[in-house]
Amino acid sequence: MAENRGGIKVIYPDLVVDKCLIVPQRVREEISKEWGPPKVQLPSADEEKTYTLLMVDPDAPSREKPSRAFWRHWLLVDIKGEALKREDMRATELSVESQPTTPQGTGLHRYQFLVFEQPEGQTLSLSPQEESSLGNHANSTKTHN
Repeated sequence: MAENRGGIKVIYPDLVVDKCLIVPQRVREEISKEWGPPKVQLPSADEEKTYTLLMVDPDAPSREKPSRAFWRHWLLVDIKGEALKREDMRATELSVESQPTTPQGTGLHRYQFLVFEQPEGQTLSLSPQEESSLGNHANSTKTHN
């Protein structure tokens, strides 16, 4: 079972994820087809710091053969700590959120949300190789609200 350090909460319209869990089938379908990006809350965020949020699938394309492990589903940078405490997701989106849709016949997948404190005074961006890499569905950098 994955540990939830710092109390991170991933918030969808009918689901709050604050621990490792198996999402019911009905909700999986809504997440993958109907709902947009979740809101994320980190109550332990330092209000004076800036953070990066990364959503990955370590089981791509399947848990038995994760040859594309840690497929990048979403990457946000420049999230202000005080905003992260309130579920305010205003940030620079380096990889547009790609809904978690598992290929048929690949079993259950884990989706991990990772929050990192950004180095002070540094601008984060993707390298040209990362821009074109698997798991990056962004055509351009945009501000996410």
